[in-house]
Amino acid sequence: MSAYDRKEDEVRRMLDAPPRGQVPPDLLPRALDRGTRALHRARLLRRLLWLLLTASAVAFAVWASVAEPWRTPPAGVTPPFLGW
Repeated sequence: MSAYDRKEDEVRRMLDAPPRGQVPPDLLPRALDRGTRALHRARLLRRLLWLLLTASAVAFAVWASVAEPWRTPPAGVTPPFLGW
């Protein structure tokens, strides 16, 4: 038996085999619903993260303007008083 006959027999077997399971008729609407929900969830999460980032930036700016961390702290001890 040649390779061509073997391949042809295999193709004939595949064509004569019973069809595989059918796709459920409501598969497309369910897939669209799931995809839409996932898209909405991702969009909501992205908006929440941007809101959190903005709020933290505002909170940092307010803290920095009140605390002024760039200034040197006042000395805890007064310098010696000489010259009287």
